[in-house]
Amino acid sequence: MSDLDRRAAPPGKLPGSLMANPRLDRWLAFDAAGHVTVTPGKVELGQGILTALAQIVADELDVALPRVRLQAASTPGSPNEGVTSGSLSVQDSGMALRHAAAAARAIHLEVAAQRSGVPLDALRVEDGAFLAPDGRAVASYWSQADAALLDCDAPVDVRAKPPAARRVAGTSTARLDLPDKVFGAARFVHDLRLAGMLHARVVRPPARRARLVAWRKDALPADAILARDGSFLAVLADTEHAAEHAAERLAALCTWEATDTLPPQHALADWLRHAPGEHAVILERDDPAAAPAQTLRATFFRPYVTHASTGTCCAVARWQGATLEVWTHSQGVYNLRADLAKALTMPEDDILVRHMEGAGCYGHNGADDVALDAALAARAVPGRPVRLLWSRAEELGWGPVSSAMVVEVEATLDSAGTIASWREEVTSHGHSSRPGRGALPTLLAVEYMDPPREIPNALNPPLASGGGAQRNAVPAYRIPKLTIGVKRVASMPLRVSALRGLGAPANVFAIESVMNELAQMAGEDALDFRLRHLDDARGREVLALAADMAGWRGRTRRESFGMGLAYARYKHTGAFCAVAAEIEALDRVVCRRLWIAADVGEVINPDGVANQYEGGAIHGVSMALKEAVGFDARTVTSTDWDTYPILRFSEVPSVETRLIPRPEEKPLGAGEASLAPTIAAIANAIHDALGIRPRAMPFTPGNLVAT
Repeated sequence: MSDLDRRAAPPGKLPGSLMANPRLDRWLAFDAAGHVTVTPGKVELGQGILTALAQIVADELDVALPRVRLQAASTPGSPNEGVTSGSLSVQDSGMALRHAAAAARAIHLEVAAQRSGVPLDALRVEDGAFLAPDGRAVASYWSQADAALLDCDAPVDVRAKPPAARRVAGTSTARLDLPDKVFGAARFVHDLRLAGMLHARVVRPPARRARLVAWRKDALPADAILARDGSFLAVLADTEHAAEHAAERLAALCTWEATDTLPPQHALADWLRHAPGEHAVILERDDPAAAPAQTLRATFFRPYVTHASTGTCCAVARWQGATLEVWTHSQGVYNLRADLAKALTMPEDDILVRHMEGAGCYGHNGADDVALDAALAARAVPGRPVRLLWSRAEELGWGPVSSAMVVEVEATLDSAGTIASWREEVTSHGHSSRPGRGALPTLLAVEYMDPPREIPNALNPPLASGGGAQRNAVPAYRIPKLTIGVKRVASMPLRVSALRGLGAPANVFAIESVMNELAQMAGEDALDFRLRHLDDARGREVLALAADMAGWRGRTRRESFGMGLAYARYKHTGAFCAVAAEIEALDRVVCRRLWIAADVGEVINPDGVANQYEGGAIHGVSMALKEAVGFDARTVTSTDWDTYPILRFSEVPSVETRLIPRPEEKPLGAGEASLAPTIAAIANAIHDALGIRPRAMPFTPGNLVAT
């Protein structure tokens, strides 16, 4: 077996998600009509993952891409691949499918050789047909479409194709999901209509901590149906309009017992610093270093931010006897099933969860919450499907948010202008309240059901799994003396969970800002200073490429314009990214151009990877310049596009992306790699234009003036 083969399938170990789901027939099936059905546990969130997975399978099986049919994840119809998150789908699901497809190819070829008498080594595969040396088709996947052939565990010693033999993976293939979306086909869970379907809306309390005391029984129209469980209220009707009208009427006639629970928004950073919490040192290094000659101290702040998907969360649920069926755009159908079972105190096997696409979202939004809402509403009308759609105010006000963070850095330079030491303290909530990962449910409605159950405090995944608040908290640069500490705040006034990048946006913003300041203290160009301290060759290459794309060296300064540079390797183990940003400082900061240099190892779909980097960067522009959750003592107040503004189409910068091809390296996920470096590059560009060092996100005029 070649070195390449060993990288594809290490001895004694199955790759990616195949380790936990080794049965081949859980992943692939052939039919006599000439199709291969692929059943991954990862889901389409608008990131194009199903197209990339189809490319991998088509390549490994030697079949035309149109023959590959991707089946949406469901329980129990798909392997349990956990959650589609962390930019891990290609690494986990893609590599599992590559190995599974290679195993299926080998099994079918061996059977064809035995039945035809043609030596195995003499057979070749063309679009699923097994051809003898004289061109005769002796068999095909379709003629051998016997499920029993794949009724086995995947062998470990399978040889996937070497990179040079791949013809589909590595090409810019059109997204398989886009035609339906462009032409308005009924593809989303929002579009699902079932016979006898009712529509439901939830009546939300006026505060995060509230108890329903009374409501007027005559408040509902005669044709509306009430679903109640403790302080959870939902109204069902034949049409969306009728359900909305009934919910508004009922809300006006409810009496709640509510209390103040949220900290003062204007002093959130101080509240985080002084709040009780668990402190841990995640990395400490004490190598010999020259004596420090200059010291820099800086503090950085990021407020709560939310997902702000343009399409609001939706789910459909139906009870049939003791069985619950749910259609959802959750990122993890098995995890959602587990928490539904806990919330409803019923066996997991009595719940069927089917994935349908929804509005794109990177992180844990309200998709899981609305599924429990729908299940509770549907319980009032056994046998009838119920579609429950969140309003814009619910989407922005009640979905999980990403933690506010404070990052404090103290760094020193020696007399030669080299970094001598770095101490960093990160203060944050945890970054994961995803369902299905603990003994208690984390879905919104459980706090209001009877009896009410408190949602557990958010956790930080271990650093080995990418971390949460500590994600990208360790500088990528050569630093002899280093201490990185993290405090996880013990209470959770707003429910926090995963959002694109987790802790990386705040940490990279802080680190890359300090790197620029240290370069200035050392009297050195920001690019040269980074390159002098960066040992990773792939990191150095993306930095140099981004700078070259932007014309960093010898650039001409223009009044009111600034350029900044930033770098990070996502999670320190994922994709590499360097971003150069150009901003214009008018009455507010406007990002005009972005240059992105990217390295994701093997690229399955170059156009898809570029889309991911560019989409992440545009998200970063929005987060950097506009986004912050507003709240008062009781609840979130930023519940529309005026109070929670996001980047508009007219404000999107020009973006240029270049990928560094590395077909022999393992593939790395692209979805989150560019977000944090973009934010940091914009911060550095603001200093270049205005001489102001941004310390607090978003970089609004008010926050910049207060710096």
